Amino acid sequence: MTKAPRIEIPHGMDLTQNPRLNKGTAFTEEEREAFGLIGLLPEGIDNVENRLKRVMLQLSKKSTDMGRYIFLQSLYDNDRTLFYKTIMSDPVRFMPIVYTPTVGAACQTYGHIMRRPKGIYLGINRKGRIAEILRHWPEEDIRFIVVTDGERILGLGDLGTNGMGIPIGKLNLYTACAGVPPRLTLPVMIDVGTNNEDLLRDPLYLGLKQARVRGKEYDEFLEEFVMAVQEVFPRCCIQFEDFANVNAVPLLERYRDRVSCFNDDIQGTAGVAVAGVLAALRITGKSLKDQRFLFLGAGSAGTGIANLLSQVMHQAGLSIEEARARCHLFDIEGLVVDSRNDLASFQRPFAHKGEQLRSFVEAVEALKPTGIIGVSAVAKAFTQEVIEAMARINERPIVFPYSNPTSHAECTAEEAYKWSEGRAIFASGSPFPPVRIGDKTLVPGQGNNVYIFPAIGLAVYATEASRVTDGMFITAARAVAEQVTDADLEAGLIYPPLSGILEASVQVAVKVAEQIFKEGQARVPEPEDLELYIRSRMWRPVYKQLL
Repeated sequence: MTKAPRIEIPHGMDLTQNPRLNKGTAFTEEEREAFGLIGLLPEGIDNVENRLKRVMLQLSKKSTDMGRYIFLQSLYDNDRTLFYKTIMSDPVRFMPIVYTPTVGAACQTYGHIMRRPKGIYLGINRKGRIAEILRHWPEEDIRFIVVTDGERILGLGDLGTNGMGIPIGKLNLYTACAGVPPRLTLPVMIDVGTNNEDLLRDPLYLGLKQARVRGKEYDEFLEEFVMAVQEVFPRCCIQFEDFANVNAVPLLERYRDRVSCFNDDIQGTAGVAVAGVLAALRITGKSLKDQRFLFLGAGSAGTGIANLLSQVMHQAGLSIEEARARCHLFDIEGLVVDSRNDLASFQRPFAHKGEQLRSFVEAVEALKPTGIIGVSAVAKAFTQEVIEAMARINERPIVFPYSNPTSHAECTAEEAYKWSEGRAIFASGSPFPPVRIGDKTLVPGQGNNVYIFPAIGLAVYATEASRVTDGMFITAARAVAEQVTDADLEAGLIYPPLSGILEASVQVAVKVAEQIFKEGQARVPEPEDLELYIRSRMWRPVYKQLL
């Protein structure tokens, strides 16, 4: 087992400015004497629980989620242990603040609210120097990089370097939801410019003020980045995040068999969707191989879900061709059919024979899907007519508006339940409150990737997996679905409660780790007690004794 490197502990004010080591008023009397802190702190000595109470009191004074986001990011800069103690104390409350939906609004104004830079920024003007720049990072053993080029941030589009809030938020969740040690994580922004004219005119925008670089120069820069990571951080897994479709799919295909990497928008979203479908079928009592799905959105997320679903349907007894034939895509031009000449190669497996219907509700009526899955970022696209059509065709229609943030959801939980007379099996990408239908309160599930990628991360970290495969995401999806109880299903939930996300992640990570060993991807010996081993690798928000 790799031990954490010995840390040279600074003294005096330098110690209180180190977020990894700072304990604020929780430094003991002995630590205060030893590290020159006498007089620099009030005489009262706190513990982490009291410091948490103080944080909660201060948060209660904030009137908006954006204010709470800024406060928590400042806390991260000051006292990392307390930051994670706060989030992990109530994940249901804090995950929507540190990630979706609040992080979307934060990214839109990131250059305005940033107080201290976090992570590594790689400007294309530094081409040829990436390995050198990565070595500027103070940690030598990075295991996870979440990287974006900011071109497709959630459903908000090109936000340039303002998109750095996404890698930061994702890595917060690696730790808060699965105990991945925060010192082993690194957010990275690939700055190749932006085509967002508002940002280019904004004097507070901090990225390169130029049009996006594309083509050969872009590909060479990404190649340099991926290879530099292998050189500087050889045990690191790269998570590609919020790249535009034109780059997301090719990047994953180019590197998935060369290095340890994955794309959460493609594979993580697919994993959580498959988990939702598997749980939903426990409500309908139907077989997976009898399902038919219609996707609103034919980009990397939609095709990623369709691909993984097809593999799981293949495992259920269909040929891969039969499975793909049960997945249909619909985009801005209408139904994706094989006669279209505007399709990308990754869309072609789901381009079937038929008429290119231009209306989504017409596609629902013609194809009679058992489930509709929204990854279009088009708000309100699941109209009353669409939901009512699904409810006519199916006793229990599956309705998954997965687009983030909330403002881009294809429909709300209330709309789906109301228009289906309470019969819809619903899950969304962003959270919605419970809905009262008749004498029953329905609790909408959140198809949040947080059920998948932190657990995958914990398993990859514990096993030092050399690759991340689709088999691991299928295993994770099944493990998530298995944790949904009958009581959860009765309330309308098709995902485990977020309040127990840490324990859920452990159980998923154990199953994924088993798959990693089965596939021969692990770079450590297989332990006798895999769950005990994984738990021993987890980080907890506890102040360290410095003496």
